[in-house]
Amino acid sequence: MRPSQILRSGGDGEVGKYGKYLGPWGNFGSPVQKGVASYALSANSQRPLAGTLNAAIFNTWRRFSHQVLYFAPPLIAAYVAMEWAIERNEYLNSKPGRLEFADEE
Repeated sequence: MRPSQILRSGGDGEVGKYGKYLGPWGNFGSPVQKGVASYALSANSQRPLAGTLNAAIFNTWRRFSHQVLYFAPPLIAAYVAMEWAIERNEYLNSKPGRLEFADEE
């Protein structure tokens, strides 16, 4: 069934449910439209967090796997350089390091 056309011709019919005046809204003068079904789901029946945990795990893995090559190599290089610097500093401040490089100061 095809819904009826909306007629915008103005009319003086009763406004609102049970003939109550609702203000300027609702009186467009058109007949009641038929053949349009409207469905709604109660807010209590919805599941707003449905699949959130599952989607979060897989989305996190997908994003991590696409970005790991951008941050892992600099992170590894910085770690190796820091380890070398700590080891070198400990050697230079030890007794053999001071004996080896005592003449340079």
